[in-house]
Amino acid sequence: MDSTSNYYDNKYKRYISSGLSGTDALLEVTNSYLDGKPARQGKLQLNAAYRDGLFWTAGFLEELPGDIYLKEHFVLALARYMGQEKVDNFDLIRRIALVAPDVIQRSVRYSGLIIRANSKRWTDIERLAHNDNRFSELLKIHHIFKDVHQLCLDDLAKFQAPLRGLTPIEIITYASLYAFEHLLSEYDVDGGLDAEVAEDWRAINDILIWVLSNSSIQDLRLNDHVLGRSLKEHLSPFIFPTLEQVARTDLYTCFIQLVAAQKELNSFMSQSVDAYCYDDSIQFVRVGSRLEIVQLDKDAKRVWKRNGDKLLRLHQYWFCRAWSEFIDSEKFLEPMGLPENQEYNQLAYVKALGTQLELTEVYGVGDFVRVESGFQVNLFKALLSIELMTAFYCTDFVIPFNEYLKQTGNWRLALGFLAMEGFANNNQNRLPVTWSEKKAKIQNIRPWTATDEFPLGHAKSAEAILDFWISDLPQLSQRLRAGEHVKVPELFERPILKMGRYLFQLPWMAAFQNNSSAAINNLRRIGARRGEAREETQRIERSLASKFEEKGFQVLLNYQPVKTPEYDPGEVDLICARDGEVLVIEVKSTFLRSSTKEAWLHKHNTLRKAGLQIKRKVSAIESALMTDTGIRSSLGLQSQTHIPKVHGWIIDTCLEYDHELFSGFLKVSVEEVLIALRDDAYLLNDPYGMFSEIELQSQQGLELSQENSTLYPTGFSMGGLISVIESERVWDSVL
Repeated sequence: MDSTSNYYDNKYKRYISSGLSGTDALLEVTNSYLDGKPARQGKLQLNAAYRDGLFWTAGFLEELPGDIYLKEHFVLALARYMGQEKVDNFDLIRRIALVAPDVIQRSVRYSGLIIRANSKRWTDIERLAHNDNRFSELLKIHHIFKDVHQLCLDDLAKFQAPLRGLTPIEIITYASLYAFEHLLSEYDVDGGLDAEVAEDWRAINDILIWVLSNSSIQDLRLNDHVLGRSLKEHLSPFIFPTLEQVARTDLYTCFIQLVAAQKELNSFMSQSVDAYCYDDSIQFVRVGSRLEIVQLDKDAKRVWKRNGDKLLRLHQYWFCRAWSEFIDSEKFLEPMGLPENQEYNQLAYVKALGTQLELTEVYGVGDFVRVESGFQVNLFKALLSIELMTAFYCTDFVIPFNEYLKQTGNWRLALGFLAMEGFANNNQNRLPVTWSEKKAKIQNIRPWTATDEFPLGHAKSAEAILDFWISDLPQLSQRLRAGEHVKVPELFERPILKMGRYLFQLPWMAAFQNNSSAAINNLRRIGARRGEAREETQRIERSLASKFEEKGFQVLLNYQPVKTPEYDPGEVDLICARDGEVLVIEVKSTFLRSSTKEAWLHKHNTLRKAGLQIKRKVSAIESALMTDTGIRSSLGLQSQTHIPKVHGWIIDTCLEYDHELFSGFLKVSVEEVLIALRDDAYLLNDPYGMFSEIELQSQQGLELSQENSTLYPTGFSMGGLISVIESERVWDSVL
């Protein structure tokens, strides 16, 4: 490409002309590339392939000194090169390999090239291997990964083949039979599900996606006749055996084998491929024809486990916050449904309240959320509905099934007794998978939407609640078959499955799913492009501002430092001042992550960018405080001689990489900052005894617990807050 029209070349030259060093100029240009700039050229939308072509043919790459290749941002950029096929620059790759071979190896890892066997980039590595044994070793490691990956794929295809003729509802049927036979014995009604069961869920989710990707529109157009015929062949014979209808144990056995094969592939991808690509704390070493893992950073596993412990404690924290509000409210003494269901309904109410508090204070979600149908759904009612469904499936399915299982010792007999119990009780559906028409479902949950204005409930509100939790499988199937890039909902994120006229639910999952995580990711992962998402981020900023103001801070919200045509530091989310010091805050709002890969991408995309942003903004605020009396006055900094110390924090809704530095600035979670400002870290320690064998404490006991466990024994101050956050004192009981 002509260097005179090369965006990156021109940008690099401007930075050099402005006085930046070659290293700093490269940092700026490389981060522009990593951030997807330029996004447009006039009215033309530019894609990643176009940017790859511009960057990797830029003239400035020919002039770089060798030490620049070692910079982290350049390694990340080189990983982009290894991940694309459109542009070749082997001369550059060879130069880098001569002075920094480790950079090539790291970029190969980060790119995920290890399982892309047919990529042109392996030709580059083969050429390097002629003169360097380290790249020969890399090729040998690649071949081991490739062989194991192919074995997993072959095994998966072997068990997919006999099931290709099944429709999505038939796959869901066999998944439900599998769950009742193999998973429910692993469930703990009080403690949820273990990690192995979660792997089964993930495998079943992947199998359903595979089926949807290969299904026709007709397969998803269910009516009474099609549904009845399918259940008669694939479900009834397992539960109500007759001489005329034989259970398809051949298909069921194949499904069990398919789950095992899918779990094996998933395990290989997460524990081997993702670990190789994204876990810098370990190293894969070849020993003959196999690979061994060497732990380089022994603290890394401890940090990952500690984050899991933090999530558990935060779950307790929000529940305790909700319980405290509940027992102080009129609702505490009100009857909730039938007397025999009072305890379960109260528990569902408190769980929903806790999730609403978390969504409101951490994620900025409002009282009402617009769903894809256009309806406004009452957030609390939507949360309460899913908690009540969870309680229902637990009490009416899982508990009686396990009782019948103990009595009979046979899962099929237990399912039969459970189904007959439902038929005897007003012909209720107690099959392993349940369904109803949308109109009937609306009528069932309508009473949950009752208000003073609508004491019998409101049909439109009930419909909006359903839409909030519905996964439209025909629509998803169509997009998958069209090859669109789709954020596919996990089964628990949108657990009501729509096919034709029917809404299906999976009792074995609904009884144990984490409804808080489901709601968060429903909104922040699947619904990341909702029109309300930006407004929610602004609410997080306003909420944090009010919390700081309650602690005596002077706060500026969304302050825009002076910008020039050459330099724009960007809008500052929050500036908080107290005790002669200033805190500059950059807020990031994302979703809950469950894999090493997702966490790594968050670190090297969102948090890397946030570090650069906060660096620019802190510098701009430091300059403004020296020259602008207006901002000093707004922040209550009256002294003209004292130059306040400026701190910078990245405050993020997730826990990954907490207390690490990005461009020299601390990253910390929203929840940790909220707890530090509220000074209620004692709630992380289960003061009510809800999650332990401890007898419930009185409200007076809770107040004593609060008094004796303050984070600020000498009183709150800016210095105290900085110390509490930097020393992670909020998590003293977890570390």
